[in-house]
Amino acid sequence: SNKLRTKTLKNTLNPVWNETLIYHGITDDEMQRKTLRLSVSDEDKFGHNEFIGETRVALKKLKFNQKKSFNVCLERVIPVKKAVGGSIRGMALYEDDLNEGEDSEDRGRILISLMYNSQQSRLMVGVIRCAHLAAMDSNGYSDPFVKIYLRPDMGKKAKNKTQIKKKTLNPEFNEEFSYEIKHAELAKKTLDVSVWDYDMGKSNDFIGKSRSWFANILNFFINTL
Repeated sequence: SNKLRTKTLKNTLNPVWNETLIYHGITDDEMQRKTLRLSVSDEDKFGHNEFIGETRVALKKLKFNQKKSFNVCLERVIPVKKAVGGSIRGMALYEDDLNEGEDSEDRGRILISLMYNSQQSRLMVGVIRCAHLAAMDSNGYSDPFVKIYLRPDMGKKAKNKTQIKKKTLNPEFNEEFSYEIKHAELAKKTLDVSVWDYDMGKSNDFIGKSRSWFANILNFFINTL
């Protein structure tokens, strides 16, 4: 009852749904402390659905028996502490964990290493570990893995992913990936690092993402998701 979703609209960047999704049994107290979170994804029947963006609306902004429209931008990542029901896909109700103007809480941390080998003209990317990841499964854990993507696109060689670590919020990966790239081209590249929760037989849950620009970064660093 926590998560609802619309139908899928094919081959469009400007979808019009005109659907009404209804939550029943919401109390006045819940209206003051819950948040409606909406996420948009691209459906892929032959792979995993691609996360596009999301936004959220605090229900306390609504007035009784008054319809209100919201024209808001989708964000890539919006942190939320706890879902009522444990899933972030589609439309879901969340405990309102942030007050207006407060700093948001991150959804975990990832430790990676970067090194450029000038003799081999290769960029070495090490995925070491994650810590304090958001729990995406009903058992209170996630089955995390990491995707890395060197942009602009270099074809299939630009994308890599780690092994899946089962039932943990603090996975240890210790995996290294390399890209053959000239040093002069390095400043034009960005590295997208995203963390996902693996779900067998259905779409993987997006946990968080970080992006690194190489214009001035050629050493070891820590990023927040």
